Amino acid sequence: MKCSKCNKKVEKTFLDKPKGTYIRTKGKLDLICSECQKEESNNKK
Repeated sequence: MKCSKCNKKVEKTFLDKPKGTYIRTKGKLDLICSECQKEESNNKK
């Protein structure tokens, strides 16, 4: 799986769950990595 913002590979846990976060944009769910998630939270503040 790849990050929808930076196209880096998102790691998976041992249960095949992504280590990133899903965000809703334009009515669909996008997966973002933890680095992009930090940037996103800083932009909202």
